[in-house]
Amino acid sequence: MSAQAQHDYPLNCPTGKWTLISTILASSMAFIDSTALNVILPSLQKDLSATGSDLFWVLNSYLLMLASLIIVGGSLGDKRGRVKVFKFGILIFTLGSAACGLSQDIFQLIIFRSIQGIGGALMIPGSLAIISAVFSKEEKGKAIGTWSAATTIVTVCGPVLGGALADIGLWRLIFFINVPLGILSFFALHYKVPESKEPGASKVDWWGAALLTFSLAALTFGFLEMPEMGYQHPVVIISLAIGLILLVIFITAEKRVHEPMVPLSLFKNKTFSGVNLLSFFLYAALGATMLFLSLNIIQVQGYSQFQAGLTFLPFSAMMILVARRMGSLSDKYGPRRFLIIGPAITGVGMYWLSTIGMTAGPSEYWSTFFPSFLTFALGMSITVVPLTTAVMACVDESKSGIASGINNSVTRISGTFINAILGAFAIFLFAKYVQADINALDISTEQKELIIEETAQLGEALAPEQLKSPLSENVNRVYDMSFIKTYQWVERLSAVLAWISALIAVFMVEGRKVRTDSD
Repeated sequence: MSAQAQHDYPLNCPTGKWTLISTILASSMAFIDSTALNVILPSLQKDLSATGSDLFWVLNSYLLMLASLIIVGGSLGDKRGRVKVFKFGILIFTLGSAACGLSQDIFQLIIFRSIQGIGGALMIPGSLAIISAVFSKEEKGKAIGTWSAATTIVTVCGPVLGGALADIGLWRLIFFINVPLGILSFFALHYKVPESKEPGASKVDWWGAALLTFSLAALTFGFLEMPEMGYQHPVVIISLAIGLILLVIFITAEKRVHEPMVPLSLFKNKTFSGVNLLSFFLYAALGATMLFLSLNIIQVQGYSQFQAGLTFLPFSAMMILVARRMGSLSDKYGPRRFLIIGPAITGVGMYWLSTIGMTAGPSEYWSTFFPSFLTFALGMSITVVPLTTAVMACVDESKSGIASGINNSVTRISGTFINAILGAFAIFLFAKYVQADINALDISTEQKELIIEETAQLGEALAPEQLKSPLSENVNRVYDMSFIKTYQWVERLSAVLAWISALIAVFMVEGRKVRTDSD
């Protein structure tokens, strides 16, 4: 098939169906991998004799490469062919997954996870760019909604599958399962999906790609290390400074390039800038909520990991039920109203979560966490597909890959950024609450210092072994209540971020007809 900038296939034709099948299968590899990995970490740590620092880099070596290269991956798809680059990404990701499954030590696993990240950066922006290029404007939102609902169903399986395999000592299969998925999606794309690329594109801005890659790598590394080292550590300061300097050089250089890696003209479109700014605030709120909610229900409220996984089912169920419908509604009415209503409801759910204190555990889930979490899930379900549709609709079809890459990069960097900032803030706030509460206890200065030192563990903080009962029980109670107060502050802050994103939609996202950058 010849490469075009845009095709106009209907959703129910064979090409439309194969496009959805191939992009869903490929996306499922990344989504299953990321959600299941958190569950198998204890088994992985035991089998490979890994430290806590090792596990940190098992997770974040992938994120570092992904965040650094994802914009470049989207741009390469636009210029060299979206299906071609997508297939190359699938190949790298699949080989990296197989290598992860065969890893004999933790160092090998970290290296191969980095390779997965490279594949993911070439693959992830391609899904939505291909969907945007293949389907007609009238059915684009519905196609994106179908993709979102299907990938959510698959993502739900990740923690369940990971837990089941980890329990029987087969955690490596989480990586090996990507091999058949990769093969199926590769051949479906190769034989059934038409190629598309930016017309007339010839030259790749490799200098711009290098500047952007190293800039995002330095910024991401600095944010990743901030919670552990502190924001005043030289490594963090130097890394962030290098990232910002390179970013300034990149922006300056891109203004002078005829075919830039990132066309800065995209940001002249108020809606494109608005939805990316909205994405930054909303996904920062989402990242903070999901992280601290998980810590709260497992480490403080007494839920098992399996029970904690079940608590997130309303989110997944809501996405499955609402997402495809939102695609059709977004096509019909435009995304603006949903990008106001959705984040506003999300903020209400997050604030509601902040009102929950100490509970009796899973037995009270339905009267405590469930209503607020359902509200939060409803808000996100209303938002996700219209947000994606708006990103793809407000740029020319020839730039759909770079648009998807930019938005994916924004969402990932926002999560890294907020966890870095909130990680340091949460430890400070937690220590402050603990300090205030232990002043009422009859303990020595040395004992107070030991108790405060433990606050670096947040929800995992336990009374020092030197303390005897009943003092140790009282200290553990102080830790629990102090963490809940900290969690409540984080949820309130997350609610504010979500409401800010709704306000951004009010002032920066256009109405029913979304203007493209070429208009």
